[in-house]
Amino acid sequence: MGYKTPQYSGDDKEIKEITGQIERITYSDAESGYAVLRIAVKGYPDLVTVVGTIASPAVGEVLSMRGVWADHPKFGSQFKIVEYRSFAPSSIQGIEKYLGSGLIKGIGPSIAEKIVSLFGTEAFKILDAKPEKLLEIEGIGEKKAAAIHEAWLEQREMRGVMLFLQSYGIGTGYALRVFRHYGSAAVQVLQENPYRLAVDIFGIGFVTADKIAYSMGFSKESPLRIRAGVLHVMNELTRDGHVFVPIEELTESAAEILAVPSDLVEKGIDDCRLNQELIVEWYTDAEGKDDCAVYLPPFHYAEVHSAKNLCRILTSPFNGHYAAPEIVIPWVQQELGINFAGQQTEALRRALDSQVMVITGGPGTGKTTLIKAIIKIRSARGFRIMLAAPTGRAAKRMTEATGHEAKTIHRMLEYTGSSMAGGDFIKNETNTLDCDLLVVDEASMIDQILFHHLLKAIPKEASVVFVGDVDQLPSVGPGNVLKDIIDSGICPVVQLKEIFRQGEESMIVVNAHKINSGEMPGFDDKGCETSPCDFYFIEQNDPDKALELIKELVTLRIPQKFGFDPVKDIQVLTPMHRGSVGTTRLNSELREVLNIQHGSKVQRMGRIVQEGDKVMQIRNNYEKDVYNGDIGTVLRIDSEESKVIVEMDSGRISYDFSELDELIHAYAVSIHKSQGSEYPAVVIPIMTQHYMMLQRNLLYTGITRGKKLVVLVGTKKAVAIAVKNDKTRKRYTRLAGRLKECFTGRQTI
Repeated sequence: MGYKTPQYSGDDKEIKEITGQIERITYSDAESGYAVLRIAVKGYPDLVTVVGTIASPAVGEVLSMRGVWADHPKFGSQFKIVEYRSFAPSSIQGIEKYLGSGLIKGIGPSIAEKIVSLFGTEAFKILDAKPEKLLEIEGIGEKKAAAIHEAWLEQREMRGVMLFLQSYGIGTGYALRVFRHYGSAAVQVLQENPYRLAVDIFGIGFVTADKIAYSMGFSKESPLRIRAGVLHVMNELTRDGHVFVPIEELTESAAEILAVPSDLVEKGIDDCRLNQELIVEWYTDAEGKDDCAVYLPPFHYAEVHSAKNLCRILTSPFNGHYAAPEIVIPWVQQELGINFAGQQTEALRRALDSQVMVITGGPGTGKTTLIKAIIKIRSARGFRIMLAAPTGRAAKRMTEATGHEAKTIHRMLEYTGSSMAGGDFIKNETNTLDCDLLVVDEASMIDQILFHHLLKAIPKEASVVFVGDVDQLPSVGPGNVLKDIIDSGICPVVQLKEIFRQGEESMIVVNAHKINSGEMPGFDDKGCETSPCDFYFIEQNDPDKALELIKELVTLRIPQKFGFDPVKDIQVLTPMHRGSVGTTRLNSELREVLNIQHGSKVQRMGRIVQEGDKVMQIRNNYEKDVYNGDIGTVLRIDSEESKVIVEMDSGRISYDFSELDELIHAYAVSIHKSQGSEYPAVVIPIMTQHYMMLQRNLLYTGITRGKKLVVLVGTKKAVAIAVKNDKTRKRYTRLAGRLKECFTGRQTI
């Protein structure tokens, strides 16, 4: 009889030791570090299932493990790791598997086979010290050999750092970010000040950094801990959209998180101020009460100088010289083949003699028509015109609507670098934009930092038109720029309310305006069977049944009735990430039925990406010219080069495997992520389970994303809750007040 894998009860806590080679990675979550491995262990005829936290496992890697055996009710016998040591494989077969696992950029299965065939067990030594010998392999030139050598050394160094971090409970996904940020100095930096993680590394919270510090012997009342806690709270509050925080609110929040007396926090705030990590200044709030505002320096600088620069533009001599409106307006109406009415005519009149102007209004109110008219008039006078929008999709839509090229604000300002921290704008106050008129669409999406960079690049002689819907969700980043400009009262604002586009024929437009006015949308579908409507509501109060209904709508009912492509044309938008109709579950279920080509796939950063997948970019990547909210399709996965090719609106974008945390599946996305985008058809689940997120501006934003079709699935009660709830969370900004002060000259800011 042969050996059998020992079967131990789940109650057996006796520590055992086993050593084996990773043959297959069943599951690996880079965020948590949790992995399920199939390992060949000497003396066991079958592969052993090993589970536990393992830093960046690779096929072919040898693990010496200590742990306990347990029975899983579904998966049987498993070895749960308590601790382990990692070794590079020594056998020919193991080395080939290790190198071909995709761990080393530039080495896939084919190249791995060639390396091992030529160098055998000396392969690692060649990669370490003699990379020039790689030139002996067909298909490897000097450039590729150097790249493979660099990737090998970086991976070796990175794994050392990751093992150190893992010992303090940091998963491999976050450990990778730590390594990218600090490089080889990561261990030294963290030993000196582990609290830097909470500020420097996105996704690692103060709690994790605090645990590491505690294990290193840092005191609860350490000044270093207090300062770090204060800065962490500030960063978290800016992620909620605040430009500043009242000092009392900051003190209370930090004292609660740190579990220390308020006086220690106050001392920490003062230490941060002295170290120029925070700016503290007095201000008068809306109720006339004096208070202290606390800023992170970049946001204070951006807010102050945004006010100065907008006032500079406002007070510059107007550059427009036209014939009388009585002549110009009829002329442009004839040129465009349209007739302006009411508010549109007034808006155009004001645009003809305003250095800075805001046009705001909901869908169908004629904002795009006005833009076209302004462009037509200014073009006839020989004006240099530039059009811009915050996102690639919004810029593309603007180009299609006006016939004039529009760029993203970052591209227009010629941003260099891969992140806001590491790059800069070529266009600035000393190298201004070459334009006489700048039209900025989707202005509600512009955050305070971007607004600052935009304004300082506008020449003083140019005029500016900001266009947007102030009732939509505010920017993802800190600030509430469009609302602040309107509230300041320093420049002409035209608010369009009359519906022109599609008129009464579009129930999307009609219902969007009803919701924005606090009225329930119309649910009458009579006549839709013979003449398709563009707005539907389907009652379903069971979340699991709603999920099945959404799948049916996306895959069958909508494509059959309207001819929409289920992947390219239909977008599911949801208020939540969790639950039966949250983004996570919806993406899993929809992906299974919509991506049936079963192409090559890769698992990195806790995500499985497969050829044919619909994906969304979740961070601004200015180097690649892709932005938060951009949607594309995975065209090809190249395991040899460790790259994923994605077709985006801006073209084909190449991602390294290490960059896949920038992508998520996009069969269903949050309404927040849909800002600035339009889709032919949208399906929106709205359930009472979404109670915390049911807000008027959220529902309004979701509905206005649909161009030709909107389908709500859920309950009328949930819709009523959202319509009634117009209490949007207050954002702390002082831009409106600074604009007033600057424009009236009452105060130097």
